[in-house]
Amino acid sequence: MANETDKLSSDKLIRDQPAEMPTEQGPLAVYKGAQPPAPKWFEEAVATQYDTAYTTCEGAKIHYQSWGDRSKPGLLLVHGNGAHAHWWDFVAPYLLEDYFVVAMTFSGMGDSDWRETYVMDTFAKEQLAVCEASGLFAHAEKPIIVAHSFGGFVTILTGAEYGDRFGGIVIVDSPVNPPDRQRRGPPPVRGGKVYPTLEAALARFRLAPPQPCENHYAMDYIARWSLRKAPLADGTGDGWAWKFDPSIWQRFSVKRPERELLREIRCRIALFKGDKSILWDTDVQDYMHKLLNHEVPFIGIPEARHHVMLDQPLAFVAALRTLLQEWRHSTPDRVAPAR
Repeated sequence: MANETDKLSSDKLIRDQPAEMPTEQGPLAVYKGAQPPAPKWFEEAVATQYDTAYTTCEGAKIHYQSWGDRSKPGLLLVHGNGAHAHWWDFVAPYLLEDYFVVAMTFSGMGDSDWRETYVMDTFAKEQLAVCEASGLFAHAEKPIIVAHSFGGFVTILTGAEYGDRFGGIVIVDSPVNPPDRQRRGPPPVRGGKVYPTLEAALARFRLAPPQPCENHYAMDYIARWSLRKAPLADGTGDGWAWKFDPSIWQRFSVKRPERELLREIRCRIALFKGDKSILWDTDVQDYMHKLLNHEVPFIGIPEARHHVMLDQPLAFVAALRTLLQEWRHSTPDRVAPAR
């Protein structure tokens, strides 16, 4: 995995990887392949009907899902590193009253194609391609992006380069560090192993950065969507492997640091964070406020860690719906780069 600062502009970019740990079992191991009990709201949410589709961006097939009424304004939901569109399956249904909702999957992850090389600018173009293909750009009201973790860094670039095409962006737990902050190289990724059974694979599913998550039903749900059938090394049949490209960060590049791009956002922006997220050092919030001239809302979700939608899904939904309703009834105040 690359560790040069010109390839990774943030030491936080890839820490949301659902990592496979070689010796330790994850919290799902105790269920021995069975699904943990889930509350009724969750079961009803993931049972909500959605459409699955694909579009093409620079030669790669990009997966996306859509919910709701296409005549409504658009909302694009964007996942973090190593994740996929299904991370939003239990969030999207709560946003359908006001929006046509689309969740996408970046190349190299989930059910999208892998690439020979990965460039931050290409991930931003994938967002545009999904908006175009799903019809989000066809509505009179510009779409809004809600993006978590690594997806937030991509969306900062999208907001700087293509912000005039969007009504706003919501960045969820994507901290932009001061330029003098010592950067640490990314951890090694272990994603190529094929497990003999689904139970064995689920037992290895972990969140990274390491954090507890009491909502095992949500972890189990996304873990199952994170796996694919793959042939066993001994040729005796099929096992289970993670869908993400395990060498993605060895072939990744970014042209400009996000701290420069953040100041050039050309649409409304709001910042969310988990109040207990370990990615935030004490001065990062002040630094980001300064970059944005203290003009944007900064919303903390109580008791949430980095994976906000897993830790406190309903609190996150409530805060997001409140923000979006406020935006719909107010005039955009950020239509040009901040200076």
